Amino acid sequence: PGFAGMKGSAIENFSCVIYNIFLMNCTWQAGRDAPADTQYFLYWQQSRGEEEMECELYIKDENFRNVGCIFQNVSIGIEKAYFLVNGSSNNSLIQFYDEYIDLYKIEKLMPPSNITVACDELKNDCIIQWQRPQISHSSKDMCFKYEINIKYK
Repeated sequence: PGFAGMKGSAIENFSCVIYNIFLMNCTWQAGRDAPADTQYFLYWQQSRGEEEMECELYIKDENFRNVGCIFQNVSIGIEKAYFLVNGSSNNSLIQFYDEYIDLYKIEKLMPPSNITVACDELKNDCIIQWQRPQISHSSKDMCFKYEINIKYK
């Protein structure tokens, strides 16, 4: 039953990214052999004990087919999240696509903030300070490494 439906009708190239701490954007492409009237629907479950939620804000292509979703107020837990994209068509059964994803692995980090530079010309040195970027899944600072590129004018 997992492979029920027309071969090649399931979505392809599914990917998600979390940005700005709590927004998640998921995108996909229609199956190569999906009928023209196929419409896709994304459901996700943040952890096993939580309720499955359908996308509330779909991204549509030029044929008004759902090809993505934007989620708000996403928080990253320790369990893998479950994603399911199924489809419907008047002409045939559509295969579903599902995947488990560690949300912390798809978070795109913001740059450091409150960057300050204080230079002392007499000592010929500078102090550069910043705050680490906010992340949704940890308050620890130990996983960050920074690189400073200084260019002289």
